[in-house]
Amino acid sequence: MHDAVEKVCDFWLGLGVDGLRLDAIPYLYERENTSCENLPETHQYLRKLRAHIDAKFPNRMLLSEANQWPEDAAAYFGNGDESHMNFHFPLMPRMFMSLQMEDRFPIIDILEQTPSIPEQCQWAMFLRNHDELTLEMVTDEERDYMYRVYATDPHARINLGIRRRLAPLLANSRRKIELLNTLLFSMPGTPIIYYGDEIGMGDNFYLGDRNGCRTPMQWSPDRNAGFSRANPQQLYLPITIDPEYHYEAVNVENQQKNLSSLLWWMRRVIAMRKNFKAFSRGSLEFLYPDNPKVLAFLRRYEDEIVLVIVNLSRFAQSAELDLSRFAGFVPMEVFSRNLFRPIRKSRYVITLGPHAYYWFALHAPTDGRRAPRKRTVPVISAPMELETLLTNGQRAAIEREILPRYLQTCRWFGSKARTFRDLRVVEQSSISEDADSAQLWFVEVNYLDAPAERYVLPIEIASGDAARAISQAAPHAVIARFEGGGENILFDAIWDLKCRSRLFDAILRHQTMKGRAGELVGITAKDFEADQSTSPQNSQVLSAEQSNSSMLFDNKFFLKLYRKIEDGVNPDVEITRFLTEHTKFPNVPAFIGAIEYRRAKAEPTVVCLLQSAVTNEGDVWSLTLDAVGRYYERVLGRKADLQNEIAPPGALLDELFGGVYPEKMKLLGQRTGELHLALASCPDEPAFRPEPFNAMAQRSVYQNMRASLRRTFTLLEKKLSDLPAAFRDEAREVLGAEQEILAREKRLLDRRTNAAKIRIHGDYHLGQLLYTGKDFVILDFEGEPARPLSERKLKRSALRDVAGMMRSFQYAAYSALWQPAMRKEDVPFLERWADLWYRQMGSVFLHSYLKTTGSAVFIPQNSEDLQIMIEAYLLDKAVYEIGYELNNRPSWVVIPVRGIKHILKSV
Repeated sequence: MHDAVEKVCDFWLGLGVDGLRLDAIPYLYERENTSCENLPETHQYLRKLRAHIDAKFPNRMLLSEANQWPEDAAAYFGNGDESHMNFHFPLMPRMFMSLQMEDRFPIIDILEQTPSIPEQCQWAMFLRNHDELTLEMVTDEERDYMYRVYATDPHARINLGIRRRLAPLLANSRRKIELLNTLLFSMPGTPIIYYGDEIGMGDNFYLGDRNGCRTPMQWSPDRNAGFSRANPQQLYLPITIDPEYHYEAVNVENQQKNLSSLLWWMRRVIAMRKNFKAFSRGSLEFLYPDNPKVLAFLRRYEDEIVLVIVNLSRFAQSAELDLSRFAGFVPMEVFSRNLFRPIRKSRYVITLGPHAYYWFALHAPTDGRRAPRKRTVPVISAPMELETLLTNGQRAAIEREILPRYLQTCRWFGSKARTFRDLRVVEQSSISEDADSAQLWFVEVNYLDAPAERYVLPIEIASGDAARAISQAAPHAVIARFEGGGENILFDAIWDLKCRSRLFDAILRHQTMKGRAGELVGITAKDFEADQSTSPQNSQVLSAEQSNSSMLFDNKFFLKLYRKIEDGVNPDVEITRFLTEHTKFPNVPAFIGAIEYRRAKAEPTVVCLLQSAVTNEGDVWSLTLDAVGRYYERVLGRKADLQNEIAPPGALLDELFGGVYPEKMKLLGQRTGELHLALASCPDEPAFRPEPFNAMAQRSVYQNMRASLRRTFTLLEKKLSDLPAAFRDEAREVLGAEQEILAREKRLLDRRTNAAKIRIHGDYHLGQLLYTGKDFVILDFEGEPARPLSERKLKRSALRDVAGMMRSFQYAAYSALWQPAMRKEDVPFLERWADLWYRQMGSVFLHSYLKTTGSAVFIPQNSEDLQIMIEAYLLDKAVYEIGYELNNRPSWVVIPVRGIKHILKSV
């Protein structure tokens, strides 16, 4: 048999064939009592065949077809002594999946699982081939999703795949075809193009088996599409005559004449790709902008740097890329050769149209410099010395004019509407012993109409080029300029790399920094040991945080600087540290350390928190908006059928809801239950010991609910005329139900539940979670920053968190409904379907949560007690939302108003 195979190879290679495809190579050998897959004999023979061909026919190629996961397929490269190339099957369906889901995760996830291969070997990348779009190398859930979105016609399905060509798969969308081909040509490996896809040929899945993708090539509008001069009936397979892909319209000859055709576009892209060795041989490095709909990565080879950016969404998107290491480089769009704005230390903002893509060649900086943009700021007439800045007669100007004016421009300053009385710098502490060290100033702000607050402000002085760089990258960080020649500024020191590194080091090295009245002390987790690898080289300030300032170090560590501080341990630090050191709950960023401010006769005050960074695909709020948006699209797609549907059957609802998002919400319910179980797991820790939910606690909860209801409904009645007329009647209806709501909440006093109070999240909603692509990570245990610290640390019913999350589903449903992209005429029809969605997701979440928590001490074991408590907390949360929306977004009051109506009716 070996000799026969070698003779066949010799025959074809002797004729000049460049390579041979090894079909289904993992099943070459057969052995009893095995799956016959990946047997050692196969690899042994493959090495023998390779040696034979290399000896007789140098520079020829063996291409393996191993439809397996990357780590298994890579085995067929051997040590560079088996196949030269190997098809990368798992990537292909995930490119289609990412495009439809508008999420980069499937692509990144599978390429991260792809092992390195011998230097002389190469992957073969493809979008389509002469077989079906195989779905063997995906999960069951992913396969179900692909069938639903790409093979709605059952005829298109065969085996575990979809028998369609590229253009029909993508609904003949030129944008999508270009986008996927751009991705194909950008990926590490050699792109394989299936004949006909370069002109957008159609298929004919009615031919049976895989023949629908194997119809004759369409060369011209002549007989048999120019493929053959034979009688059409003699063709092995018929030519395509589908009206959309008819050979008379879609053919090479026609597209040759049209420079805007797909064929010419493909030629230009292929020619451009050949100009860059980085595409064929370069390294691959993914970037992780906050927007998961944008896929961005670098291809690098020697001095070549190519930046690829792709918008997977059908809508325009923007993204911020961390390209700080290329500061000064100028991106050149390779097709037009237009230069884009130079890269700076700050994040690089890029906007992309629907399904847009860019290839940028990054050119090294030149000597030319652009003048920094000026910004008018106050001027200080004093020496540039932090130690003496407040003692040189400048204190009055700084405290009365400069800092109050600066605070009003800061996003993290939450009291802009209050009336200032005065401001004082009550503490100064250097963050290191270096002469040029920044200082932490504690600023006490007193108001005429509210209690005093304390804020943290890192202060530093910069001169010359450093000052110009900060003024350009972060003009909002400049507090004042110093009088005199040159560029000398007083600025917020978090924008200085050196300051960020010193804060980081202060924590890991347990440094103590003396202040005027106290000291700053660095602390770490009890089991954490610092080493050389924990000294990050790069850091950046994140823009997402508003009430605090956040910094990322080498994508490994996350440092949060609390701007508003109070005496006592911040619950964010307290709970994160407890979960890290005392439990095995993995779904929070691990506590690494903190900086505390300590002074006599006062509780320590947390200034900074250091945690492990979490690689993620974005927050769950954004994920949910996408899911609801797709749900609305499915509903609108069947609008004619659903117009008069009063009580949709369960099977129809399941189809409309889709299977992916509800499964994620089941997981979220499970993770929420596991969080509460972890928070209640250490009775020996006084701060986390479960406490009885006794009669006094029940009365306290009811009184708070009652007071909140009365205050909110008084405000609602007062502002009723300010509400949109369309919602006014619904608001009156809810006002009329005040006594019913109060009676429902008062039922808490009639029961003697044995459920315990525990520490909870306190501000639990979809925006407080990150999605990693596989799981959820829970963030921000700070509670509601507007509430006093002591109140945020109270033990409460775990069902308060549950109610917060369930209410968040309604907000997501209506927020997606009111997106500008939604047609106004569709909104009234979709409102009922929005209600169905959020109530179903809330139910899925709650059932999973209760299944996870079971007989936990914080869950009422009597089902009626449980129902009463959940209902009361849902009503209380919705009442709170009415008050919030009346003061901030009156047009959104309809959301909690309808929520209350649904809660009252669902009992």
